[in-house]
Amino acid sequence: MSTNAKEWPLWEVFVRSRQGLSHKHAGSLRAVDAEMAIQNARDVYTRRREGESVWVVLASDIHASQPEERGAFFDPADDKIFRHPTFYTVPDGVENM
Repeated sequence: MSTNAKEWPLWEVFVRSRQGLSHKHAGSLRAVDAEMAIQNARDVYTRRREGESVWVVLASDIHASQPEERGAFFDPADDKIFRHPTFYTVPDGVENM
């Protein structure tokens, strides 16, 4: 692999905060390999000790739905009304569900 930074693969960085339960996208960076990407992500995205855990994923390995196909892609969810919170009544006294 070339040492030219312009040719290094692009990595997407996800960080879980100390109070969080899930990882959130923090940004992107370029690195030669996963080890370097994790170290650079730690240095760039958690310098103030915001993070508890860091994930890095090669951007080329991420596959997503296409915005122009969103109607047909998400239509099946509309057929299942039982999945919508409006279908249920929440009893009095229940604070978190």
